[in-house]
Amino acid sequence: MSATGRNDLAVTTGAGVRGTRFALFGETLLVGVLVLVSLLPLVTLLAALAAGCAQLRAYVDGTGSTRLGAFGVRLRAALPGSWPWSLAAVGAGLLLLFDAAVVRTGQLPVGELVAAVCLLTAVGLGAVLLRAAAGWHPGAAWPALLRAAARTLRTDPGGTVLLTLALTGLVLVTWQLVPLVVPMTGCVLLAAVAVHRRRAAPAGPE
Repeated sequence: MSATGRNDLAVTTGAGVRGTRFALFGETLLVGVLVLVSLLPLVTLLAALAAGCAQLRAYVDGTGSTRLGAFGVRLRAALPGSWPWSLAAVGAGLLLLFDAAVVRTGQLPVGELVAAVCLLTAVGLGAVLLRAAAGWHPGAAWPALLRAAARTLRTDPGGTVLLTLALTGLVLVTWQLVPLVVPMTGCVLLAAVAVHRRRAAPAGPE
């Protein structure tokens, strides 16, 4: 192959890679919008996260539709049985926020200990919800998904660290500029899908 041909191939390949990455970013941004709107009723928290993960997984794998209507179908499929757990997660989150507000007053003699417990609990709760949502598929039972996700806190510490970093990025970036919560939500869900895929992937030959 001539030098010109190799250069043309490199340019074409580079443009294709950039185009693919930009398309993935666009899909991530769209999923972030859809998930944030869908979880506004609060009882749809888990279903919205699961639908978002399924939407991104379908896009990355090239299997299934990624149209807006497909997100609605996935949301409805994930909703049965999820609302009690969604409410429980929201309640736990509100309780943690209340505890954090009390700690900030400086009136607790063990405020630093309470703050550390709240932080660890929030990280664990976020990781469990994301892992359960990433593992959801039509027909899956939410109690089983949540139990399996809770077990991975111990059996897959590496994945938990990755999800913790993703959630930390979401909090820090959103704190700096609130509108960035939209793309960051999509990025966190994409991270959850990647962590789930990483754990589910069979080990390669040694």
